[in-house]
Amino acid sequence: MLLNFDENLYNYKLMRQAIIPRPIAWIVTEDENTNIAPFSYFMGLTSTPPTMIVSIGHKSTGEPKDTLANIRKSKKCTICLPKESQLEKMHFSSKELGHDKSEANIFDIDLDKKLENFPAMVKGAPVAFFCELFQELDIKGSEQKPIIVEIKHMFIDDTCFTNKEKMYFEYAPIARIGRDYSFLGQKINAPKIP
Repeated sequence: MLLNFDENLYNYKLMRQAIIPRPIAWIVTEDENTNIAPFSYFMGLTSTPPTMIVSIGHKSTGEPKDTLANIRKSKKCTICLPKESQLEKMHFSSKELGHDKSEANIFDIDLDKKLENFPAMVKGAPVAFFCELFQELDIKGSEQKPIIVEIKHMFIDDTCFTNKEKMYFEYAPIARIGRDYSFLGQKINAPKIP
């Protein structure tokens, strides 16, 4: 079957099922309340400068999601990479709430303030990036808003290091596969190139 993406009927549904696995950015932002929300249209973009890109949609009302509104206002966010044991709370935090509500309070998500000038990270997350807004992209005709953030600091849980001297670490991340989630499971070494 050859599909025409100009018709825009199933683009999102097809892309989210084909582009897998997708890492999950569990983003913490602050305004009057702490907002925590997961996004899977997310990935590293460049290493110099160190940037990542995340695509953020809108609320059912059409207004920007709190994550986007807060990043626009404060120019900062903390992107946590959740581990397997955080799946349930991470998924619950995807529920659309009013701006005056905090996922941290409603879903009992503990936070850990590592840096004074950035939002807290989710406690227990093995990896977190403390970021500043680098650029907001305007994609003509898109309902989503891609934003580029620059990494200013990174947290890695000490228990994740396999070789601290060489800065090698591993953790058990959660990935998005279509509408569902996945744990990565088996690690396969890259074959040697002749």
